[in-house]
Amino acid sequence: MADPTNRPKARLPRGFADRTAADIRTVDAMLARIRAVYERYGFEPVETPLIEYTDALGKFLPDLDRPNEGVFSFKDDDESWLSLRYDLTAPLARYVAENFERLPKPYRSYRAGWVFRNEKPGPGRFRQFMQFDADTVGAASPAADAEMCMMMADAIEAVGLKRGQYAIKVNSRRVLDGVMELAGLSGDENSSRRLTVLRAIDKFDRLGVEGVRLLLGEGRKDESGDFTKGAGLAGDQIGTIFRFVNARAFVDGAQMVAESRAAPNGDATHKGMDIVGFLDMVFGRNETAAKGIAELRTIADLVRAAGYADRVEIDPSVVRGLEYYTGAVFEAQLLFDVPNERGENVVFGSVGGGGRYDGLVGRFRGEDVPATGFSIGVSRLASALKALAPPADAQATGPVVVLVMDQPGLVEAQRMVGDLRRAGVTAEMYLGSAGMKAQMKYADRRNAPCVVIQGSDERVRGVVQLKDLALGKELAGSVGDHAAYAAARPGQFEVAAADVVAEVKALLERQAAGVS
Repeated sequence: MADPTNRPKARLPRGFADRTAADIRTVDAMLARIRAVYERYGFEPVETPLIEYTDALGKFLPDLDRPNEGVFSFKDDDESWLSLRYDLTAPLARYVAENFERLPKPYRSYRAGWVFRNEKPGPGRFRQFMQFDADTVGAASPAADAEMCMMMADAIEAVGLKRGQYAIKVNSRRVLDGVMELAGLSGDENSSRRLTVLRAIDKFDRLGVEGVRLLLGEGRKDESGDFTKGAGLAGDQIGTIFRFVNARAFVDGAQMVAESRAAPNGDATHKGMDIVGFLDMVFGRNETAAKGIAELRTIADLVRAAGYADRVEIDPSVVRGLEYYTGAVFEAQLLFDVPNERGENVVFGSVGGGGRYDGLVGRFRGEDVPATGFSIGVSRLASALKALAPPADAQATGPVVVLVMDQPGLVEAQRMVGDLRRAGVTAEMYLGSAGMKAQMKYADRRNAPCVVIQGSDERVRGVVQLKDLALGKELAGSVGDHAAYAAARPGQFEVAAADVVAEVKALLERQAAGVS
């Protein structure tokens, strides 16, 4: 006998999760609805492998001398570094560059798959998770960005969310770059400060005005006492960035009067001004910002014309973290509250995002290739749907189980299972060696709708017993004790063996219709 001290411990690696049959079916159904939307827009599927050459995954990843920071990497037998993919966008860029001449342009594709992050796991933060992406490569027009946002709105509604429960929020990295220039944060010497500013802006929804102001300044101490060092900006620099990030508050009037006094034209009313107009007024003098503002205006006009203005909105507080975004960026945010780990109600937040990445394909070709895309966090969206409408306790209906009462009945049980399957009924024959009681317990755990029983007596008479397990559970509460319940055999009846397929199908139809 093996030494029990040498047995491996059955345990999951940190940051990974097993998925049950219910989890898989739920996600598969969700993916099918999203896929139908993508295909309705004219996108076609493509699949890339889970492993890529590390240098193909992008400059946003760590140095090749130590690629295991952030990604899971290993060396091939030729000493080349390979990595599990970090997202689905960089592999698509490699695929398009490698097949550039034969692909139609614009190239419209979608793909779903697992991605991997070699990062510290935490609550709701996994090292392996699924994404479902759609991308348009070869279209420089903001119309491609607008279409991406509208398609995401349709996809989110297709999985069951309603208007008012979500918003697709759009910003522009071009405008943000212009704001950085106006704040004196351009140039390579300010790259680390810009990154700190981006991270601070990205926390706007969670920390609010004051929290972000602290992170833009000297820093912020959180509830636990941990201190996060800030960007160290001066007051006028913080003010410039806040006029951008908090543009909605200005437009809605909370700070409009003070802002209007500083406007070049002295207009103190701002009547009818939208966010794009405000951005143009305050930042349009910067050439970089002006280009991004013009793109945002086009997106807003197209969204309005298509009837999506109630779902897609311009929001300067949206910042996507990856460095490869070059223009419009967007985020799908869920607006309803869910309890967090401490039982506090918080807004669920982002379930996907994306943007324009005109330089990513060009890394392989030496020239920019316009591209835009959107990624849905499948696991996170599934969690949101579960939080919004928790599933009923009842699991999916399992197979009809044909019991095997003795060895001579094995062949007949197999014949019945084959007949049921050919008739389109999900069925299985019990393959264990246990007795009647254990087999019934197995069928119950499988959530079988019914079982087929044929002992030696039934076999001689050419009949079988059908037991309606759903009806049996329903009637169990009305019978006084276990002995009386067993004697009553609720839901059990006898049929001719030759009619077993027709009788089982009729029973399943009655269950589906809710008829006893």
